[in-house]
Amino acid sequence: MSGNVSLSAQGGGRLRAVIAVAALAFFSASPLMADEKAAITVNSRLIENFRVGSSQTRFGEFEFVGGLELSSPSSYLGAMSAIRLGAGRNSLLGVMDTGFWFAGRLARDEAGRPVGVEDFTVSPILDRSGNGSDEKWRFDAEGLAVRAEEILVSFERNHRVEIYPADSPGSATPIGSLPVQIPMHEFRGNRGLETVAVAPQSSQLAGAVVAVTEKSLNAQGDVFAAILTGPSRGVFFIKRDPPFDVTDGAFLPNGDLLLLERRFSIAQGVGMRIRRFDGSRIAPGSLIDGETVLEAGFGYQIDNMEGLDVSTDEDGQIYVTLVSDDNHSILQRNLLLEFRYLGDQ
Repeated sequence: MSGNVSLSAQGGGRLRAVIAVAALAFFSASPLMADEKAAITVNSRLIENFRVGSSQTRFGEFEFVGGLELSSPSSYLGAMSAIRLGAGRNSLLGVMDTGFWFAGRLARDEAGRPVGVEDFTVSPILDRSGNGSDEKWRFDAEGLAVRAEEILVSFERNHRVEIYPADSPGSATPIGSLPVQIPMHEFRGNRGLETVAVAPQSSQLAGAVVAVTEKSLNAQGDVFAAILTGPSRGVFFIKRDPPFDVTDGAFLPNGDLLLLERRFSIAQGVGMRIRRFDGSRIAPGSLIDGETVLEAGFGYQIDNMEGLDVSTDEDGQIYVTLVSDDNHSILQRNLLLEFRYLGDQ
């Protein structure tokens, strides 16, 4: 299914309200470029099968629900690096590594499968002076998390985690930042802070913020990560399993951490993987390794998979939503994929 969309922000739930305000607030924000529009037309093509040419729906602990290939006549669609769904699992908020917020709403059919994206808006991420920038090193946004009334965004290159108010992220300047804990000299340029996630309050980490780098490695080749808040603040490490590198992550309701990873080579093409990590083992100085719960490569409907979110419906069913970063290349696609997660909860 494809079609043009129109603006009509809807309420319901904290993050859904955030989306509505963010969409409206852009009209009063200074545009990054003179010809920038607040709302853009997004066309959607249904992806009915995760594995090309197969009706298979179960992939280990994941059941494919459906997906969308997104396109737009606007050059502002693309580079999506993180996504979070709101209450009801319809509203969405995300960041692009080109220095933009995006917001919108997922249209669903009677079975709950995504069939389109509506109310899609784009606004520049602002610095503390109220300015956006087309200099990517300044606003290379890679991770996004929601913490109560705050939106947390992690950035590469100029490595930091900024705090934005949840009621108006699309027009607001940062209201604070979090100490990243990892020594600055350990960050590797374009391989820095890739993931920021908030642990459930009921977990051992009790709502702490966790950040993971893409490929900033210690002498043993393990990935730098850190607990940024709470009494257990400090650096820990993720066991790297080449050739995959971290692109995003989110916590399951029980406190375990899902990390999305990707690989790319001329010989093998693009691949993606999700690993699950025991959240109770996340502690300063620890080295944690995870179990692969989903892996896909050539022959699957994937691209440069960059963003992952975990959400729960009113019945407690867990869903995992993925988005890809097309790098604004005609050779790549903007994908949104959704799965039911059927693993231990």
